[in-house]
Amino acid sequence: MHPNPAFRHETASRNIGFVRERGFGTLAINGEDGPLTAHIPILMNESGQQAELHLVRSNPIARACKEPLDAVITVTGPDSYISPDWYGVEDQVPTWNYVAIRITGTLRPLPQDQLHPLLNRLSAHFEEHLLPKDPWTTDKMSDGVLERMMRQIQPFHFEVAKIDGTWKLGQNKPEDARLTAADHVAGYGIGQETQILSALMRGAKPETSK
Repeated sequence: MHPNPAFRHETASRNIGFVRERGFGTLAINGEDGPLTAHIPILMNESGQQAELHLVRSNPIARACKEPLDAVITVTGPDSYISPDWYGVEDQVPTWNYVAIRITGTLRPLPQDQLHPLLNRLSAHFEEHLLPKDPWTTDKMSDGVLERMMRQIQPFHFEVAKIDGTWKLGQNKPEDARLTAADHVAGYGIGQETQILSALMRGAKPETSK
């Protein structure tokens, strides 16, 4: 995570809430021949102490994780390139503003009979965001189809040891410069969800007020 403490003052509850809302990240472990990564949907509990996920059985991480392994999950949010010209002050350099959460812990395989309940909890969590749409449930699957699909998937539990958040929003810049840059991100940002990032930049507390 970014070493500047100005970008790491968000509360644990906000970091956890971001992970729960986002629900998608990158899982990484150290494999025998080097690092292994997988892009995964995840469901973190409200306390931030554990998370649930699943992997296709052919995934190298699923094959490697026959017993508990040290692992990291990163969950990223809005981001954008920041041009030095956007600050309206001299002697600035290019940078990238972003939100990222790093979750350190232990990945362990679960018995196969825990997969179906896990899938139900995971889909229910996201379907809730789509209300008033009638929520999708596994009951809508035809007989035998879900069972065939689940044979290809393995459930996992992630025991959380530490959560670190970086909210790099220009808190180390003068307020006028940060707000001016936020306006440019909204109009010309290069990245993902630049409108959301711009709003976060406008609401960020400057470094001196921490």
